[in-house]
Amino acid sequence: MLTKFAVTNYRGFANRIEWDLSKSANYEFNKTAVKDGIIKNGIIYGPNGSGKTNFGLALFDIENHLSPKWKKPDYYLNFVYAGKKNEIVTFEYTFKFHKTEVEYIYAKNAVGALVEESLFVDKINIFERKRNSFHIDKQQFPMDKNIEQSLKNNANNVSIINFLLTSYPLGSEHYLMKLNRFVNSMLWFRNLDVREFIGLETHVTMLDEFIIANNLLDDFSAFLQSVSEQKFQFAKHHPTDKQILCKIEGYVVPFHLLASTGTRSLQLLYFWIKRMNEASFVFIDEFDAFYHFRLAFEVCKRLFSLDCQMFTSSHNTYLMTNDLLRPDCNFILNNNKIKCLADCTDKELRFGHNIEKIYRAGAFYEE
Repeated sequence: MLTKFAVTNYRGFANRIEWDLSKSANYEFNKTAVKDGIIKNGIIYGPNGSGKTNFGLALFDIENHLSPKWKKPDYYLNFVYAGKKNEIVTFEYTFKFHKTEVEYIYAKNAVGALVEESLFVDKINIFERKRNSFHIDKQQFPMDKNIEQSLKNNANNVSIINFLLTSYPLGSEHYLMKLNRFVNSMLWFRNLDVREFIGLETHVTMLDEFIIANNLLDDFSAFLQSVSEQKFQFAKHHPTDKQILCKIEGYVVPFHLLASTGTRSLQLLYFWIKRMNEASFVFIDEFDAFYHFRLAFEVCKRLFSLDCQMFTSSHNTYLMTNDLLRPDCNFILNNNKIKCLADCTDKELRFGHNIEKIYRAGAFYEE
């Protein structure tokens, strides 16, 4: 699981911003939102322009050089904080795999090339590459001097982790293999003006075709009814059909002509839910942009019941309730800081407290 993340000099974040998921509180409700002391589910709130989208994108920078999965084509546009264009962007990740802690720190320049990289396992430095310097634990990774010199120079900015993964025989439980599996199973997506995603898949999938080809029409219909109380009667389809058709009083109409923006957003969510059994960490940016507030609540309940670490961003404070999560799982991002509600007050927060009302009243401090 991801336990901590920090980024410096990325887009709107001039200074270092850290998100610590290892500091869960001792609440006796909604215990499934925390796993092994690590926050598993959460929602990030914040004013417009506070950086929620950019923070989510920063989390997935690791995908760009460690994973072959789908990338966001324009990711490196406006990559560096505008006031420090000539400085590097630094990313810090801490993972917990069973009892092993893996800390991965690296930096990139304005075009996204790796210029620094280091790895620590249980606080022991495995390797470190800075500008014109490189060292590695040769007991774990014996290495010829020529290869070591090439990695020191590293003119093509290759990731040391990718080099080690492809150059040494490693067991399936090796920390690098676990890190590799986790990163390859991360997923970020959103559905605003355009649908975008990072990770998990290697290609773009047509949603209607996916549902038809996998014989999921009845299941998709039941999903729409359960979360939004919408009833659609789908026509029978051949597995090679390209679009979903609905039956209305003897007529057949394409689903996309009937579906509202919110319903089409639910179709995208349905597709990803079917893939999330393979996911390790998911971040959905403004997942409820087109949802009724009660629908957003029902969707969250379904998402947070999944096994993977699951986080969303939202403006909908109706979701800020102890009926869904806990104060240590609701985060406020503002002024280059991200803090959970439990850390934004000196008062003890209990299950019976209306934390949305407290938040709207301005009782949570964010500094």
